[in-house]
Amino acid sequence: MALDERHSAMIRALVVDDEPLARSNVTVLLRRDPDVDLLGECSSGIEALAQIRCMQPDLLFLDVQMPECDGFDVLELLGSATPPAIVFVTAYDQYALRAFEAGALDYLLKPFDDARFRRALDRAKATLAHGTLTRPPISSRLIVKDRGEVLFVKAADIDWIEAANYYACLHVGARTHVLRRSLIELESELDPAQFCRIHRATIVNLERIRSMELNDDGEYQVVLETGASLRLSRRFRRRLQSRLGLGPS
Repeated sequence: MALDERHSAMIRALVVDDEPLARSNVTVLLRRDPDVDLLGECSSGIEALAQIRCMQPDLLFLDVQMPECDGFDVLELLGSATPPAIVFVTAYDQYALRAFEAGALDYLLKPFDDARFRRALDRAKATLAHGTLTRPPISSRLIVKDRGEVLFVKAADIDWIEAANYYACLHVGARTHVLRRSLIELESELDPAQFCRIHRATIVNLERIRSMELNDDGEYQVVLETGASLRLSRRFRRRLQSRLGLGPS
C-alpha cells in the first residue's frame, strides 16, 4: 500500500482535556497505534470547537468537566459537525447515562489502564471501519408513535423543537408531538440550512422566525410566526445571526 493511501485510511483522532497529564496519557496511548493519525490536543472546550471544525476528526476523546465549555457543551455547539466517534474521558461516573444519550461510543472512567483504553479504541476502530457511525442522512420527515398511531411529520412543518428530560417535543402549529430522541440526534438529522439551535434545549425552524426582540436585561427572544417567544442563549447568538445573514451585535 502506498504511503498516501495508508495515511488516507488512518483514523484521525483529537484529544480534548483541560488537564495536561490526562491529555498526555491518552496521546501516548494513541501514538502507539499505527492506524491512528493523532491530529493534536486541546486544553479547553472553546479551543476544541475551532479545531474540530477545522480538522474534522473521525474520533474524539473528550473530557466532560472543563471550565467555560464542558464536553456536553462542545457537542451541542458542534451540532451536525460532531465527529462520528466520541469517547468521553472523565473522573466522574455520574455522567455516563447522559454521555450515551448524547451519542457517545464509550465512556472511559479515570484512572483507566492500558487494556481498558485498548478496548475503547478497538471498538471505535471497528465501528468506523463498518461505517455504523456515519452521520445520518437529512430527514425530510420524522416518525412519531402516539397511542397506537404512527404519524409522519414533515420536517418543514415543524416550528420548533424543545428538549424535555429524555424526550424531544416537536411543535407543529397548534400540535405537539413527543419523541424519545435527544436534541443532538435530531439536530444531526435535520437540514442545517433550515434548522438552527438557539439554546441548549431549543432548535428552531429558521423559516418560522418573525423577529428577534431585545429584552430589558439585554437578552434576545426569538419570536416565531406562531407568536411563540423563545429564549436565545448568548452561546448560540452568533451562530443564529450568521444563519440569518446578520452581523454580530
